[in-house]
Amino acid sequence: MKNANANLMKEINLNNVRQVMKRAGTATKPQLAALTKLSVVTVNSLVKELLDSKELFEDQTAASGGGRPALTYRFNYDHSQALVIYLKENQGQRVASAAVINLENRIVSQKEYVLPAFEQQYFADIIHGFLIACPQVKVIGMGIPGQIVNGRIVVASHHELQGATLIEELEQQFKLPVMVENDVNAAVFGYQASRGEADGQCITGIYFPQKYPPGMGIYLNANIIRGKNGMAGEIKFLPQKIDWYAEISENVLLEAACRIIQSVNAVLAPDQIVIYQEMTDAERWNEFWKGYQVREPMPHYPEVILSNTFQADYEAGMRMLTLQKLNPMPVQF
Repeated sequence: MKNANANLMKEINLNNVRQVMKRAGTATKPQLAALTKLSVVTVNSLVKELLDSKELFEDQTAASGGGRPALTYRFNYDHSQALVIYLKENQGQRVASAAVINLENRIVSQKEYVLPAFEQQYFADIIHGFLIACPQVKVIGMGIPGQIVNGRIVVASHHELQGATLIEELEQQFKLPVMVENDVNAAVFGYQASRGEADGQCITGIYFPQKYPPGMGIYLNANIIRGKNGMAGEIKFLPQKIDWYAEISENVLLEAACRIIQSVNAVLAPDQIVIYQEMTDAERWNEFWKGYQVREPMPHYPEVILSNTFQADYEAGMRMLTLQKLNPMPVQF
């Protein structure tokens, strides 16, 4: 029992040093001891282990106040890397944008592929190529316009994704953990992260892609709210009686967006709603939205923000969510 507790404590201390070095970038042993609140003796032992695993490098000798110069250690942000794949549609073409990022969220390698279809074999070929070129990849993240329940895609904007078992099959093939996230969930996560912590605010993002059903992501207290089986935000099932796969007019979009905002506000009362769309401009939206609030008054409406940064927010969110999987798991006694 004592040995087990000692091993757990060692792992906690190792993770402490890892996180401090990741934030600081470089540090001496005395600095690490001060930042981690660990003894210099303990830090010496842990640094040796992290050097052996190549998570740290010896850097340069730092000047000291008259004593022996202190050796500086540098965190190796490339010790573990993540492969992130974003599925999207661009001018009618099915596109997979893929990037390898390091622990500093720096892009190491990036490519874009036009695919005949969103099929699993194409994804496997892309992953195989990146893993050969970047052997430090330890986790794979995929952003999809859909939702997975029990390992199977049960809701998808693109019909060829329906029923696919991406996670299980890709993990079996590549022997790496695979994380799959809904594109709008990732976008709202990326949106809030790029603007700083939301301090307990509830933020929802609603995406209206052309010729596909809308989706919604919900962010609260640094987390995505997923609901049962991850189905929170599947607003295409609201009784709108709109054929989202057909061309719709600007007025139809505006009315639908306003009704969805009203429904979301009645249920969640978020602080902000971000509307991602490219079918109308801010002036037309503001005019329509003001008129709608007069027609359908509520005691309080959220701040509504019209945005055209869906792709940037989606990619930023996917990178951060995938990198979270490389964080050391909390050790519990």
